[in-house]
Amino acid sequence: MNQGKPDPDHHEPSNLFHPLNVLLTLAMFSMTALFLSMTLAFIYTRVQSDLPPVNIPILFVFNTLILLGSSFAMYRAQLAYKADETRRYQHALIWTVGLSVLFLISQIFAWRELFLSNIKITSSPLAGYLYVISGLHFLHLLGGIPFLIYFLWQAYKYLKEPMTVLIYFSDSDKRLRLRLLTIYWHFLDGLWIYLVLFFWVNYLIR
Repeated sequence: MNQGKPDPDHHEPSNLFHPLNVLLTLAMFSMTALFLSMTLAFIYTRVQSDLPPVNIPILFVFNTLILLGSSFAMYRAQLAYKADETRRYQHALIWTVGLSVLFLISQIFAWRELFLSNIKITSSPLAGYLYVISGLHFLHLLGGIPFLIYFLWQAYKYLKEPMTVLIYFSDSDKRLRLRLLTIYWHFLDGLWIYLVLFFWVNYLIR
């Protein structure tokens, strides 16, 4: 289906310095520094104050599986875009949006579970870190949802007629934006896995 179409994996050198590419790189670097500094502060506070560990709810682990599914669906959407497969592209985007929203809803229930277990944001400094760190990840994922919805809206608006389908799948700017959004989604997935493992290991070390 993509005969004669340039291989999307072979990006022009200029794309490396595209403003959106640079912006995403800086954003991910900043987020990495932010979460790394906060987890280090968590360790420092625990050691200095000799505080008991905070256990994460089982929903945090369940949410990891949801986010992995969302990230995989986003990867499938990118593959479908490269192959000009309209239906598969649309369905993959629906799954990405649906699983991402499910993650956000489930995360609210995870905080509720913590609250009902009498682990509140003011219970201890470590509990405060747990809420704030997981809350920051929540906000970063929430901030990406409008972009996902925008891609989904475009996929159903323009992928109707053969001519608009051809134009849509040949748009190098859309290809770049989809690739960057996919990278961002994988980054958020990896970041969440790191956070869950971090809190779990800290709980095991008494």
